Amino acid sequence: MESPLLLFPQLNISASKDKSYYKVMKPAHKEETDKASKPGAKQKRNRLSLLLQKTEFHEDDHLGKPANLKKAASVSPEEAVKWGESFDKLLSQKDGLDAFTKFLKTEFSEENIEFWIACEDYKKSKTTHELLLKAKSIYETFIQKDAPKEVNLDFHTKEVTSQNIKQPITTTFDAAQSTVYKLMEQDSYPRFLRSDLYLNLVKGRNPSRPAMRRRSRSFTVNDFQDVRSDFTIW
Repeated sequence: MESPLLLFPQLNISASKDKSYYKVMKPAHKEETDKASKPGAKQKRNRLSLLLQKTEFHEDDHLGKPANLKKAASVSPEEAVKWGESFDKLLSQKDGLDAFTKFLKTEFSEENIEFWIACEDYKKSKTTHELLLKAKSIYETFIQKDAPKEVNLDFHTKEVTSQNIKQPITTTFDAAQSTVYKLMEQDSYPRFLRSDLYLNLVKGRNPSRPAMRRRSRSFTVNDFQDVRSDFTIW
């Protein structure tokens, strides 16, 4: 009896070829699958870029704008101490005025300092037309009933100001400005001197910075662990 290999040579050859084909194609298919599932270098760089942007976003959220941080850090403790000598000295310094404005915003009473600043600007008007425009704007914004930023004035002061607005001169808002100034000096200013915002400036520190750094480092370690080993491919 003849050997099966001789009787069915084509079948054996075909089987041999199929088996060989299977052995060759299977690893190739697996390699393509692994390659498709594994993120490429470009994808990893994009992921890293997004994570870095996310970190920076949280830092800005925590601190406010970078310019504000730089500005706050530029105030020396000696300068901040001088603000405690008098309310007038506080408002005469730009950084002091900015810090006090920031504090009033935390108390939702920033309209008082905004009105005071508007009055200071109003008194610098050089023409009658400029006086008229600014007087109308100040009155509608801070004085009239139900104004969007109405300041707290007694009845007499409000009436005098309402009469003066008909023919505005540089002293039109003096009485109202003086009233608001005294209100801030006697009420808001003492609270400002006791606030963390002011005390931290006096001590020469910004409490938000250490907290931001700790959170930033923790975020970087936790979220970059899965891509650190891939840096060598770049």
